[in-house]
Amino acid sequence: MKNRLAKLAALAALTTALASPAWAQVEVEWWDFLAGGDGVRMKALIEQFNEEHPDIQISGTTLEWGLPFYTKVRTSVAVGEGPDIMTYHLSRLPLALEEGVLSPITNEDLGKAGISEEDFFPAAIEAASSPDGMLMAVPFDIHAIVTYYNRSALEGSKWLDADGNLTNLDTVEDMTELLTWAKGNGFSDPLSFQSEGGGGTWRVFYTLLRQQGGTILTDGEVLAGENMDKAVNAIRIMADWRAAGLIPEQASYEASVALFSGGKSVLHVNGVWEVPTFKDQADAGTLGFEWFANEVPQLLGQPATWADSHAFAIPNNPDMSAETRDAVLTVIGWMEKHSLDWAGAGHIPAYRSTVESAEYAALEPNATYASLAQNAAFDPRSKIAGVASPIYDAVDNLIAPAVHGFLSPDDAAQQMKDQLQSLLD
Repeated sequence: MKNRLAKLAALAALTTALASPAWAQVEVEWWDFLAGGDGVRMKALIEQFNEEHPDIQISGTTLEWGLPFYTKVRTSVAVGEGPDIMTYHLSRLPLALEEGVLSPITNEDLGKAGISEEDFFPAAIEAASSPDGMLMAVPFDIHAIVTYYNRSALEGSKWLDADGNLTNLDTVEDMTELLTWAKGNGFSDPLSFQSEGGGGTWRVFYTLLRQQGGTILTDGEVLAGENMDKAVNAIRIMADWRAAGLIPEQASYEASVALFSGGKSVLHVNGVWEVPTFKDQADAGTLGFEWFANEVPQLLGQPATWADSHAFAIPNNPDMSAETRDAVLTVIGWMEKHSLDWAGAGHIPAYRSTVESAEYAALEPNATYASLAQNAAFDPRSKIAGVASPIYDAVDNLIAPAVHGFLSPDDAAQQMKDQLQSLLD
C-alpha cells in the first residue's frame, strides 16, 4: 500500500512540474521585413533557435519592406496588437521616438539577454539610442554600401594592388580616370548603381556629402551654411559622370545589378546585401569573371560611407508579460551570439565578438570591408530621414533628375532644402 501511495505521489509531483511556468512554452510573435537572401538566413536562424529552445517558440511573419512595414507597426502598436519583437532600421529611430512605438531597453534587460552595450560598435549603439542616451533597440548589423569590382578586368592595372584590392583612388579625378579607362575598354556603363533615384542614389549622394564633412541637418536647419555648397558638389560629381556616360541612365535597382554581373560595369556601388548574389553566380559559373568588394574609396576629405543597421526592437506594449519580455530578451541575446550566420548575407555584425573572431576573419569579402564599421555615416537623426522618409522622396524628385540633366545641381539642392525645411518648421 505504501509503495502504491509513493508512486501516486511521484506521479502527482511530475504532473505539477510539467504544468508549472518553468516548463510552459512561451510563444514569441516576431515581425520582420527581410526578403531574398536576408529572409532565407533569418528563417534558418529562427528555425535553429526554436529547435534549441523547446520552452520558447518564435512565430515569424515577414511583411513588406519600407513604408508598409512601418505603417503597420505604428497602427498595430497604437491598438495594442503589435508583435513581441520586430526588426527595425535604426535610420527610422527618430520617427519611432516621435511616434512612441518602441519600448526602452535597460541595462537589466541587456543582462537578461547576456549582453551589454560594450559588446557593440559605438556607432551602432549611438544610432540605437535616444538623444538622452536611452537604448531603444539592439543593433544586429551594420550594412553599408561597398564597391564591387571586376578583378579580372582590372588585373595588371594601376587600380589593383598586389592583394587584389582597389588602390590609387584617392580623389574624384582618380575615379573619373578609372571610369574613363573602363569606358574605352568596352564597359558601356563603367560605374553602376541605382541611378533612377531611390535608395541607391541617396546612398551615393550621402557618402559624397559626408566625405566632404557635410551634413544634412545642423540645429534643425537643412543644408545650413557651407553644407549647401557641399550638397551641390556631391550632385555635380554624379551629374558629371552621367554626362560623360560613366554611369547608366536612370537604371533601376535590378538593372544596376545586372549591368555589373553582365560585364557592362567594372564597378558597382550597392549594399553589402548583394554579396550572396555574386557569390552564388560565381559558384554557379554564370558570372564570367572574378569579383570582389572593398570599402567605398575615400574620394574627398574624410572617410565616410552611408550605413544603416538592422536592429531588434521591442514594441511599446505595457501589457506584455514579464515572462514574454524575458523570452524576447533570450531571443535577442541568442541572435547576437549567432550573428556569424547573418554575416553570410554580407552584413557586418554589430556584435564585436563576432567580427573579431577567426571565423569572421576567414569570411571574404566581408573581412576586408569590415573597416567601414568605423566610418559608418548613418542617416541624419530626424523624422524626415531614414528608410522610406521624405529625404528619399527628395532624392526621387530632385537629386536624381539633376543627376540626369533635368535640373541643375544648384536648383536641386535649393529645392531639397526648401522642401525638407518646410517639414521641420
